[in-house]
Amino acid sequence: MTTVLGSRALNRATLARQLLLDRADMPVLDAVAHLGGLQAQEPQEPFTGLWSRLRGFDPAVLSDLLVRRSVVRTHLMRRTVHLVPAADALAWRARHDSMLRQRVLGVYRREFAGVDLDELAAAGRAVTADGEPRSTAELVRAVAGRRPDTAPQVAPRALGEMLGALVPMAQAPPRGLWRVKAGVRHVPLSGWLGREVDPPAAAGSDPAGEAMVRRYLAAFGPAATADLRAWCGLAGMPAAVDATRPELVAFRDERGRELLDLPGAPRPDPGTPAPVRFLPAFDNALLGYQDRGRIVDDAHRGLSVAGARVVLVDGRVAATWTVEDEAVTVTPLRRLSRADVADVAEEGRALAVFLSDGESHRVRVAASPQ
Repeated sequence: MTTVLGSRALNRATLARQLLLDRADMPVLDAVAHLGGLQAQEPQEPFTGLWSRLRGFDPAVLSDLLVRRSVVRTHLMRRTVHLVPAADALAWRARHDSMLRQRVLGVYRREFAGVDLDELAAAGRAVTADGEPRSTAELVRAVAGRRPDTAPQVAPRALGEMLGALVPMAQAPPRGLWRVKAGVRHVPLSGWLGREVDPPAAAGSDPAGEAMVRRYLAAFGPAATADLRAWCGLAGMPAAVDATRPELVAFRDERGRELLDLPGAPRPDPGTPAPVRFLPAFDNALLGYQDRGRIVDDAHRGLSVAGARVVLVDGRVAATWTVEDEAVTVTPLRRLSRADVADVAEEGRALAVFLSDGESHRVRVAASPQ
């Protein structure tokens, strides 16, 4: 008989896999790899995400990894900007090619009617071959100059987004460095990392997909195939799941869905205490599932998509937080006990120290809703 995992058991498993149950003593690069990357369209948010997960996290280490090109900012899962290890960017990019292209066409299909996308990709590769970082506007102008037939019918925004899907590119520093504000400047991924992107697998094999299944379950399991699809945005994963299934274990959730997992992965006792944790905008602990009920109530599900920063109390989303007037302000979403408020304030003060480099320790917890 298949074991049924309740919502609290799944919650504690998620916290453990996401390094949110106990801060980990893990090198920053290893943490980024373990998490399958961090969503990073807001450049400063990954720093808070790692501060909440790693003991003694030093933001300068992550900045250094970006400068040394050990991690890169690039479009991957769900066509969102992710901060991923260089090795993953090279190994996974081809597996995302079709999805990236189709998601742009889903918005701009009319603009690209009659445009030869292979020729457009060739023009993009030619323009970026010198390895010089370019803004999106500079990239669009250069490609439009090579493809004057495309320029009249495709808006610059659409052309820029399509080029990002067709040509594997990274966002070069200083974008994404700690406390640095800088615009996006694109460089070809292979030139930036000094190695070509891994080619697509031969028909009938999917090693990149199988690796992604294992990595996903290590960081998010136990999970359903729909959760895997929600995390990566890739529809064609059944073959990869089937190929890895013999090495996996299966459970059921309370709705009867099959959940797959790695046999030796942590699944803590549901009664394990969970500390207060502050999560950044667009954290994959929320976005990495189709069924987010294990960590957030349905009434607040939209917060993660809207980019709200959230606070976990007893492992569940219980408040939002912002930085205002050099202080961390917490707004509860439900009634919090006095002990919860004290724990939130303590963790909030630690976060304020981190964000302000010790210059400000203020935290304000607003009144709980009645």
